[in-house]
Amino acid sequence: MAPRHLERHAVQRIGWLRAAVLGANDGIVSTASLIVGVAAASQGRSEVLLAGVAALVAGAFSMAAGEYVSVSSQADTETADLSRERAELRDQPAFEREELAAIYVARGVEIGLARQVADQMMAKDALGAHARDELGISDMTTARPVQAAVTSALTFSAGAALPLGAALLAPEGAMAVVVSAAAIVFLAVLGAVGARAGGANMLKAVVRVTFWGALALAATAGVGALFGVAA
Repeated sequence: MAPRHLERHAVQRIGWLRAAVLGANDGIVSTASLIVGVAAASQGRSEVLLAGVAALVAGAFSMAAGEYVSVSSQADTETADLSRERAELRDQPAFEREELAAIYVARGVEIGLARQVADQMMAKDALGAHARDELGISDMTTARPVQAAVTSALTFSAGAALPLGAALLAPEGAMAVVVSAAAIVFLAVLGAVGARAGGANMLKAVVRVTFWGALALAATAGVGALFGVAA
């Protein structure tokens, strides 16, 4: 008996992984940037921490709402496409069979065999076959609005809590420097973890996320220093 071959593909995680990385990255960058900007404006510790807490709460709700609306739009589009495909299968089954066979021919299957495969696939699950091979909709990649919203809100909160904690522990005079350095480290770790979970290149992910994070921190620190007033 042949040994069992077990495969795990990272694409199975694409729905929640995208929302998780986006939420955590946004939580770190936006909250750290706000804290650094307010600190650079020579505000006191209480004002800086209040700004950080406000950023965490508002950002978590904003991320959840944004993800839910965005992914719901994707889900609506998928539902509409499936409804049209269901009607076409009902009204033009022969045409749909040839359309499916043509897809397999384009992938390298001989025309006679492609028609046999199309017949068998449609006999078992016609809508599923067309959804997967014609529309590119599958169980692994289908839109899940609630999952995306909850994941984004939770990961944003977790990400935002990291620079907020660094600000809480940092000496008042060095708050901007400490939070900036901590945020870069957190972003590097996030990039590495996200790349590992998705099976991607870790170094490339770390460089990408830290570069844009550092740019955001530098920009907000500059704005805070430019418009700030001495305490």
